[in-house]
Amino acid sequence: MTLIELPVQKRRVALIASGGGHWIELVRFARAVSDHDCLFISTSTGLRAPFGEKPVVQISDGSRDTIGSLVKSVMGLNRCLRAFRPDVVISTGAAPGAIALFLGKMLGATTIWIESIANSEELSLSGRLAHGCADVMITQWEHLADERRHIHYLGRVL
Repeated sequence: MTLIELPVQKRRVALIASGGGHWIELVRFARAVSDHDCLFISTSTGLRAPFGEKPVVQISDGSRDTIGSLVKSVMGLNRCLRAFRPDVVISTGAAPGAIALFLGKMLGATTIWIESIANSEELSLSGRLAHGCADVMITQWEHLADERRHIHYLGRVL
């Protein structure tokens, strides 16, 4: 089994990303889990899941600069994840994705963080926060990989 290969048994996988590049990376990565029961969650409106029948669940976006919106994001994520009960939570960022990993870990899910390709010099703030609760931490830049810190490079999503 490779680092992020899921067992043959069908799993419930929650995939969370903010809009823009984070969403594009998540959609490209999502092919790896397309045989599982997937729930897509984003902060952007009008998105379509790359496969499956379920709509993309929209939550509020938030950051350290918009605490009120961040609280709404936490509440929305908590509601979605508790209802879906994922076995695995995967995110490409940003702040809501890091929160989703924390909430997923509290629910007993395996958590996977895929750092955005845009972060070529260092891990993002969300990535550094997610590192504390990610079972698997992936960077898309080989020079940012650090096996001692369990940050893995497996190639690029884009």
